[in-house]
This record gives sequence, structure tokens and C-alpha cells, in this order.
Amino acid sequence: MEKNITVENVQGDCSKTLFAIQDTLDLISGKWKIKVISVLLYGKKNFTDLQRQIDGLGAKMLSKELQDLEINGLITRTVNVTKPITVTYELTDYGHTLKSVIIELAEWGTKHRHKITGR
Repeated sequence: MEKNITVENVQGDCSKTLFAIQDTLDLISGKWKIKVISVLLYGKKNFTDLQRQIDGLGAKMLSKELQDLEINGLITRTVNVTKPITVTYELTDYGHTLKSVIIELAEWGTKHRHKITGR
């Protein structure tokens, strides 16, 4: 049975903790992946909607990030039989397990911005 990572066992199991953190960072790191996941937390989106909601993200990079997320089981890609054909993306159940991580990052970032800027 796998041991949960807690504050109590971090010191005694530091290398395993660091490997787990690195695995997570490898999966969601980069400038765009966490943003794509964050947008998809709000529901299905098509390619154009994703590109429109994430400022500065080009089509080629978005396509690459979506492929990586799909390969890792975080999103699903659905081809819709419409005219013209459209593709929608949504988080898998596994992808939704990142919700609490993203919320914590957003809350910490808000507090940090307030601490640094005073706003």
C-alpha cells in the first residue's frame, strides 16, 4: 500500500517526496499546461475557445500541449460530426484530481501578490 505524503513523513522520506514532486512538475510544468487545465476545470472547450481564453498561446503550442495532456490521461479529445468538424476537449476524471492543487496554487499566488504589491 502506498504511503500518503504528509508533513509528518516528509523528513523521513525526503527522496520519495522529491521524486513525487518531480513527477508532478514534469506532468504539469511549462508556461501553458496548468493554464489549459485550469480553463478546462470550467468545462468542455473547443480549440478556439481555449486559444482565446489563454492570452499569448499560439495554435501550434496549444496543439502540442493538448497532445501531451491527452497522452498523460488528463484530457479527452472528442471529434464532433458537425459542419465544419469541431473538436472539444475536457478533463478526464483523473484530470479533475488536479483541481485542489490548482486551487491551492491560485490561493497562494493571490496571497503572495498581495504581500509583494500590497494590493
